[in-house]
Amino acid sequence: MLEFQYYLPVNLVFGRGKSDTIGEKAATLGKRALLVTGGSSTKRSGLLHKIEALLRENGVSFCLFDKVTPNPLTTTIYEGAALAASEGCDVIIGVGGGSSIDAAKGIAFQTVNGGDINDFVFGRKFADQALPVIAIPTTCGTGSEGNGFAVMTNPETMDKKSLRCNAIVPVCSIIDPLLMTTMPKSTLACVGFDALCHSMEGYLSSLSQPLARIQALEGIRLCAQSLGKVYDDPSDLDSWEQMSFASTLGGMVINTAGVTAPHGMEHPVSGLKNIVHGRGLAALTPVIFAESISGAPEKFAVISKLLGGKDENDCVQKIKELLNKIDLATTLGEQGITQEDVDWMAENCLKVSAAGIYNHPVVFSLEEIKQIYRKAL
Repeated sequence: MLEFQYYLPVNLVFGRGKSDTIGEKAATLGKRALLVTGGSSTKRSGLLHKIEALLRENGVSFCLFDKVTPNPLTTTIYEGAALAASEGCDVIIGVGGGSSIDAAKGIAFQTVNGGDINDFVFGRKFADQALPVIAIPTTCGTGSEGNGFAVMTNPETMDKKSLRCNAIVPVCSIIDPLLMTTMPKSTLACVGFDALCHSMEGYLSSLSQPLARIQALEGIRLCAQSLGKVYDDPSDLDSWEQMSFASTLGGMVINTAGVTAPHGMEHPVSGLKNIVHGRGLAALTPVIFAESISGAPEKFAVISKLLGGKDENDCVQKIKELLNKIDLATTLGEQGITQEDVDWMAENCLKVSAAGIYNHPVVFSLEEIKQIYRKAL
């Protein structure tokens, strides 16, 4: 008997040039916007100036919060929320990569609810209200435009974990593939592999359901077809469309099915050493999957075939070939992780990522998690 539930209240506006609609979309949601972004890329590309002009044309005033860093901190969320409150902002616009959009979601939540956001991150408290969020991704990786997750790191404890709440699902996400084309190749490799991992992990997850599996398989297929192409040829707009759509699908997949061991084990790594998330995934995923085939051989066979392989036995090899193609083959050791970090990361993994570990096809023990970290060094 087939039974499932699917709920994802986001308005996806997808297509080349759709960023021109930012002003009119914002005008339907509020009168004063907080623009949340990082310190440089949206300024260099001219996108920030364009958005400001579009907001003015549509009668939306705004203020700028441009202090978001990779692996955004809870302290940054507090600072942005304080600015939003003092400026009377009634809509939050996240512009940039996943960090900017996650920070925008966190700020939208914190502005309304206040208190210690870690209480909500760890489920000690619950709330279902936030300011409306518009997401404008400029990278094709995190899929944050398609889910109710906001990943943040507590700098006091180094815990990197998601705030999860339907209230922070963007009210409107404008996905314009033309905005992706200014990414450096190294950034594209990292975010593109993140997008692939979202769909692979969502497909493997014990929480997966029919609609999520359909989205996941299409996300894997699109990544396999387009990531290498845009890496080699940034002028290939058709492949940029595919990669952008794959990213959004991956975000939608994990909203329903969650992530599994690769993300679960990577978050302690980037929480501890602030490394690039996609590089951490690249170091861990082949090692983790090699220890996981026996838990779901038929699913790994499907993934392998979508990546150009034959069956479950060459799935890890196909992932390694893709990583080599996009110059992302790496180890944790190359990113500054040492043997001395392993115990803390393994224990933190079960603290912040227990659900992802338990959703994986093979549920690893604490000692097995340590062994995998050591193999990935």
